[in-house]
Amino acid sequence: MSIISIIVATDEQGAIGKDGQLLWRLPRDLKRFKEITAGHTVIMGRKTFESLPGGALPDRRNIVLSADTDRHYEHCELYHSLQEALAACEREEEVFIIGGAGVYRQAMALAGKMYLTGVHHTFADADAFFPPFAATEWTETARQDFPPDDKNPYAHTFFSYIRKNKGDSDTTIKN
Repeated sequence: MSIISIIVATDEQGAIGKDGQLLWRLPRDLKRFKEITAGHTVIMGRKTFESLPGGALPDRRNIVLSADTDRHYEHCELYHSLQEALAACEREEEVFIIGGAGVYRQAMALAGKMYLTGVHHTFADADAFFPPFAATEWTETARQDFPPDDKNPYAHTFFSYIRKNKGDSDTTIKN
């Protein structure tokens, strides 16, 4: 069975997008995303795929979820449900859920790892949000803080989490 990992960037209110696009551009976060997901399978919803500027992400197995059986995406596999896609990945070491909001909601209960970029800003016009998660179910394993700079206009933090075992007594996650 694969490790199911979520990778996401959110603002301070959990916002992830507006009108099918990201709300910010942080080259440092894009670099992290590429480094973490390269060589792995990425699973995304149709709208997330259609928002990618260059189509399928290179150096990754791209899986798109869509209920429309007539769709076809170049260099991608199409599945009609998250469960169907995950079944096709059962031999993979780690599979990444990369969006959008509906796919994140479906995957949250299944994920064993989460790579979260917290953007220290609030975007008032957002229309897509990452689902809330119970901090008591996750252990923070890494954190890196970054101030804004000439290429990255917002302060941000890279978090890595693993899901706790049910018997784990440590229930504190600092955000």
